[in-house]
Order: sequence, then structure tokens, then C-alpha cells
Amino acid sequence: QVQLVESGGGSVQAGGSLRLSCVASGYTYRSYYMGWFRQVPGKEREAVAAIYTGDGHTYYADSVKGRFTISQDNAKNTIHLQMNTLKPEDTAMYYCAADLYWRTGFEAWADPGRYRDLEVWGQGTLVTVSS
Repeated sequence: QVQLVESGGGSVQAGGSLRLSCVASGYTYRSYYMGWFRQVPGKEREAVAAIYTGDGHTYYADSVKGRFTISQDNAKNTIHLQMNTLKPEDTAMYYCAADLYWRTGFEAWADPGRYRDLEVWGQGTLVTVSS
């Protein structure tokens, strides 16, 4: 059974940095799409960034371009999200998710609402940015 486990959340002041990690276990068959969403109470889940582990291609939401960087460590089945110049509006629960069977590709991140087609999710890690 595939599991995703996030780590690295916490509290930081505006302008600071955090690094999130997500480890995938129970699946090492082939390349896949993996990335991050975030959600605040009462709002729709929002895409943040994703990466295709086969060739390293990435997707970023406009709201985080230039500030966040997604990367991979294939040897450890891990992705990272380096978040710099954090803003209070980045405060959210951050969830790791994966498209292991190429059913959505980057569309799960690029198409609002399509995230519902992703079958594998982590439990989430909280990021709080204070002003």
C-alpha cells in the first residue's frame, strides 16, 4: 500500500523560509507525478507545485512562482518544497499528493477541482506565517 508522509511544517515570520518534504513508501515501480496542495478552512484546496519524477518537469501555481521550488530525491522517493519569502497568505495545511498511474498528470494541479482525481494523499503538515 502506498503511503505519503509529509514533514517540515511549522511557524515562521513573513519573509522567512521553510522546507517541506514528502516521502513515498510502498511504490517504487516507475516515474510518477507528485506535488503539493494547500488548504485553509472554508476554502477550496489549492494547487501549489508538482514534479514529474521521470524527467524533473515541474508545475507551479502563479501565486508561488519565484518563491517556491520543488525538487526530488529519487533515491529516497522523496520530494521537497523549498518555500522562501513566505507571506501570511501562505498560511495553510499543506498536503502531498501523487498521481502514480499517470491518470491526470499535471492537470490535477493545473485544473481547479481536478485534484479530486488523485488517489494518494498524505495527512498534511501545517504552515503558519505571521506578519
